[in-house]
Amino acid sequence: MPIRRMRAPRIDFSALRSELDLPEAFPPQAQREAETTAADPPDEGADRTGRPFVTIDPAGSRDLDQAMCLSRRDGGYRVEYAIADVASYVRPGGELEAETWRRGQTVYLPDGRVPLHPAVLSEDAASLLPDVDRAAVVWTIDLDRDGGITAIELARSRVRSRARLDYRTVQASADAGTLPEPIALLPEIGTLLAARSSDRGAVNLPLPEQEVERDGQGWRLVLRAPRPAEEHNAQISLLTGMAAATLMLRGRVGLLRTMPPPAPEAVAKLRAAAQSLGVAWPEGATVGAVVANADPGTPRGAAFLDQAAELLRGAGYTAFDGSAPAQTGHGGVGAPYAHVTAPLRRLADRYVTEVCLALHEQRPVPEWARTALPRLPEVMSTTGRVAATAGRAAVDLTEAVLLEHRVGERFDAGVVDVDDASKKRPGGTVAIDDPAVRARCHGDLPLGERVEVTLTQADPTSRTVRFER
Repeated sequence: MPIRRMRAPRIDFSALRSELDLPEAFPPQAQREAETTAADPPDEGADRTGRPFVTIDPAGSRDLDQAMCLSRRDGGYRVEYAIADVASYVRPGGELEAETWRRGQTVYLPDGRVPLHPAVLSEDAASLLPDVDRAAVVWTIDLDRDGGITAIELARSRVRSRARLDYRTVQASADAGTLPEPIALLPEIGTLLAARSSDRGAVNLPLPEQEVERDGQGWRLVLRAPRPAEEHNAQISLLTGMAAATLMLRGRVGLLRTMPPPAPEAVAKLRAAAQSLGVAWPEGATVGAVVANADPGTPRGAAFLDQAAELLRGAGYTAFDGSAPAQTGHGGVGAPYAHVTAPLRRLADRYVTEVCLALHEQRPVPEWARTALPRLPEVMSTTGRVAATAGRAAVDLTEAVLLEHRVGERFDAGVVDVDDASKKRPGGTVAIDDPAVRARCHGDLPLGERVEVTLTQADPTSRTVRFER
């Protein structure tokens, strides 16, 4: 008798919007401002519509911040990276600017997003959609044959994307050796930049992500590992963020994305975990290199990477004006770094872009941008917590709904974290495969091993799932 597939449950995420006090429609005046600027787009800057830019984003995305064009040059490479020129659409001191400060960044939920900018801008006039002229700030970064930066240029420009690509099709084309010319070098350059990243001690966690996705009329949880194309694309964004940090540190004004380097005791703890889990740590290997070689598809590899996540704590924004801050680096990147590539979705990027343009053109930083810098860290921190809470709450709710009728069942699980021995009741975190759930579990748990656990609680109201060994 054939097995009948259970219908995916329907889930109402609206309570999360109310609980987190997420905004709904834009205030009328802010909406009108967006519609007015969308109807009269800027027409300034260099004409680069002849360059074959393309965008790479998740399938279905319309808020397209970046487009790229890669080429060889003088034995090295040239990276042309067009970033949506959002500042040209948002008037300083207007109601739209004020509303974007209240929102801070786009919040993503499974049933839709709460955008930083009205859709007339973020999904249309300011978005780098294909086959239309768009205002952009184009970064031109020249690299030597080893991936080192040799020159940085940026300028307001008009661009015209040739295609809207998604990660799945880009990866399939890369595997088949049929990438379109503008990004044919993406695997080569991305791999080169990743190697340099590892050499300077950067820590990149290749952890699969829990994602809530539609399944017919309902929802399901999937665990999706990042594709190589996504990692290569991320390296281009990181490269641009490091170039922006370089300009601002030279000019002694700006906003960095900072994170302290991993504490020695945290590295020592990770070394101990590697030894207990049988993860190889060759003599002289950096933390980043060991992490990059861990296999998240195995229980021990997943547990090791979960432990490695403890190294990446304390990220924030650091504004400075007149002299460089005491901490300039980002422990995960292994270098000074700035957020500059997602202005449609992140408030700070709009102001950082203006600072970089002014510094590169050797003119004063606009007062509206300069005075915003010291206020941005708090806004980005506060709204970042809201965005993270929304994402985690959506996953927690989905986990509880998927499992609420299965209390008492037994599951095969991998132990990815174990509580400190000082806890009164032993326990930790386990991961089950179907559905892709990570949750608390009580009992004696061997790190990195497979165990059988019993589901003891699955409550959608409190968004709580608990297991017992």
